[in-house]
Amino acid sequence: MNKIISKYFGLLGGFKFPKPIQSFINRAYVSYFKIDMSEFDEPSEYDSLTSLFTRSLKKPREFDADPAIFLSPCDGTCLSYGVSKQARAFSVKGMEYGFRELFMQSMSDDELKLEYDFVNIYLSPRDYHRYHAPCNMQILSAVYIPGKLYSVATSWLKKIDALYTKNERVILKCKMDNGKFIWLVFVGAINVGKMKFNFDERICTNASANFTQIYSYENLHIKKGEELGRFELGSTILIVSEKDCIEYNLFEQKTIKQAESIGMIK
Repeated sequence: MNKIISKYFGLLGGFKFPKPIQSFINRAYVSYFKIDMSEFDEPSEYDSLTSLFTRSLKKPREFDADPAIFLSPCDGTCLSYGVSKQARAFSVKGMEYGFRELFMQSMSDDELKLEYDFVNIYLSPRDYHRYHAPCNMQILSAVYIPGKLYSVATSWLKKIDALYTKNERVILKCKMDNGKFIWLVFVGAINVGKMKFNFDERICTNASANFTQIYSYENLHIKKGEELGRFELGSTILIVSEKDCIEYNLFEQKTIKQAESIGMIK
């Protein structure tokens, strides 16, 4: 049912009302969610709610160009971070999820035996919904895994066991300049019409497909800060990296911005 709701919400969000009505809807949305529009066009400039949700920055954010600085890939709130134990991590305190169920074909049996650092970033409806490369990296594969579209708000994470492993998601396996591997997991949620990826239009989310889709890449290099794609409304990004290859500067419930330094690559 959540997938159907999200599909029709996506259609409604993409509908272009006459400009006076659309301007009123946009202003009401911005006011209700208390969105800071200082980096974006005026609400009346967007011809649909979807275009407002997926708004681009008027100018790219500045960031530290030092290759060792690891950036936040998105705006949001750090719900949890830490070190995995026995291929398990926390979505929020007291609620675990398993890497085998989360990653499926994105992690080999040998990789599942290792420990990893993890970060969970929640994007609310007020946040900037585009995501960017946190460092220079080579994208090795993208895996689309169909699933539910539960809300990923904290209240839902606390009542649905291992929610991230149940929801639709796209997993990018990447290699950093230091040769270490990192996984970026983009988790779908209710009212997320789609997830889009600039480097591959074949990745189709919130779709009727009920099977895993795997895409492999050769020589797909993305520069730090480069836009990867966008959520159509809020969701969650999980960052999973080889243990101790990134020293994070985070705490739970910390509000972070895309392009902000959140760690140091070792």
